[in-house]
Amino acid sequence: MSELNAHLANAVIEGDIDVVQKLAKQALAGGTTAQDILDNALMPGMNVVGQRFRDGDMFIPEVLLSARTMQATMQILRPLLAETGAVGIGTVVIGTVEGDIHTIGKDLVAAMMEGAGFKVIDLGSDVKSQRFVEAVREYKPDIVAISAMLTTTMPKFAEIVNALKKAGIRDMVKIMAGGAPVSREFVVKIGGDGYGSNATAAVDGAKALIGR
Repeated sequence: MSELNAHLANAVIEGDIDVVQKLAKQALAGGTTAQDILDNALMPGMNVVGQRFRDGDMFIPEVLLSARTMQATMQILRPLLAETGAVGIGTVVIGTVEGDIHTIGKDLVAAMMEGAGFKVIDLGSDVKSQRFVEAVREYKPDIVAISAMLTTTMPKFAEIVNALKKAGIRDMVKIMAGGAPVSREFVVKIGGDGYGSNATAAVDGAKALIGR
């Protein structure tokens, strides 16, 4: 890792948006490619964040700050990556189920997924089952990741799975689910493929589902 990439990675870990954007622009101006910045600075930084979160050395507010820093920098890099045809390790459509407006957990997973190299399409919160169907048809993702924080909205998980089956596109994607009231057993019961107990577990699970 170059010295500049090391500083970029550290800025992601520290959640310093101003510094990481300044360094990213400096690196690009110096001839470093967007792909190199992503692969050798941003992703390693987010890997450290994920490990520290897993070990209990970082907490949700700090991880969210790092995630937002990563996302802010991706706004600079994404157009350049698209120009070069750079392809991530997979595509994830993510959203919080209909009737649930909680976003913190979903946002954290989305940012960690992007930091791991996934292309993430975030549908937001209170997402109807049909919108997930439309997103699968439109974006052809590898994974659909759905979340809920309320036990009252948990039936929507099975509704989404059934909607994808009815549309004839269930077999096109892997389905992951998570959220405070969700368990691995529940995901199996509704016919899902993967479960994430937290953001880092969700990333690890997503990688395993697509064989990365």
